[in-house]
Amino acid sequence: MQTQLDLDAFKIVYQDSHLVAIHKPAGLLVHRSPIDKHETLFAVQLTRDTVGQMVYPIHRLDKATSGLLLFALDSNTARQLGQQFTEHTIEKTYLAICRGWTEPTGLIDKPLKYQKDRIADKLKKEQLEPQTAITAYKTLAHTTVDHTIGKFDQQRYSLVELKPKTGRKHQIRRHLNHISHPIIGDVKYGDRHHNHFFNEWLEQHRLYLAATSLQFIHPSTKETVTIEAPLEKSFQYAIDRLDFTQQEQKESQ
Repeated sequence: MQTQLDLDAFKIVYQDSHLVAIHKPAGLLVHRSPIDKHETLFAVQLTRDTVGQMVYPIHRLDKATSGLLLFALDSNTARQLGQQFTEHTIEKTYLAICRGWTEPTGLIDKPLKYQKDRIADKLKKEQLEPQTAITAYKTLAHTTVDHTIGKFDQQRYSLVELKPKTGRKHQIRRHLNHISHPIIGDVKYGDRHHNHFFNEWLEQHRLYLAATSLQFIHPSTKETVTIEAPLEKSFQYAIDRLDFTQQEQKESQ
C-alpha cells in the first residue's frame, strides 16, 4: 500500500536570500529515483517552481518521512551547509510514534552496516563495513489503546523525540527497531500487526516519523538558525486519537 500523499501539506517554512526550507509531505520523493520510476512529483521540482529559481538539496528524507527539508539557493551555500552535515554539527530533531513504552531517555549506540544502493556498487569492500551510528532520544508521552493483538488486550505506544548524532541510511528507523520499539507504519523495520491496526483504526497509511527541527550556523551571517516545521495533519491526527495527554494524567495520579 502506498503512503497517501497530501500535496496541501507542502509549504515553505523559511526563506532568505541563501536558504529555503520546506515541509515535505509523507510520500513525496526528494528527487528522481530509479526505484520509483512511476513518480512524477519531487520536492526539488516543487520547491524550485515555488521560489522561481534553482535549488540545491542539502540533505535527504526518506520518501515515507514527512517534515523539514533544507535547500540552498546557490552552490557556495550548498557546499558550506553540506560540510556541516558531513561534520555532524547540524542538530536534527525528529518525532516518532513507536510500539511499546520507551525509557524516559536513552542513547542508542549501534553501528549500522552500510546499505547498498546503486552508488555502493562502486565502493570498496572496506567501505561497506558497519559504520558508527548514534541516536539520542527522549520520551514525551506514553499511552495505551484497548485493542487485542496476539495475547495482549491492550497495546502500548510512545511519542518520542529523537536527535540523531550521525546520518546513516534509515538510522532512526533501524535504531528504534534495534531497541524493540519500531516506528508505527514502518513497512521495512516495523511490526506488521501494529501497522495493520493503525491503517484500519485511523483509515490512513503512513510512517509516523517526522523531521521537526534543524539548528545550524548560517553560512552567510554566521549566526545560529533554528527552523521548525509543523506536523502533517495525518501525523497530528494519530497523536490526537492516541490521546497521550490522558495517559500522562493517569500516570501522575
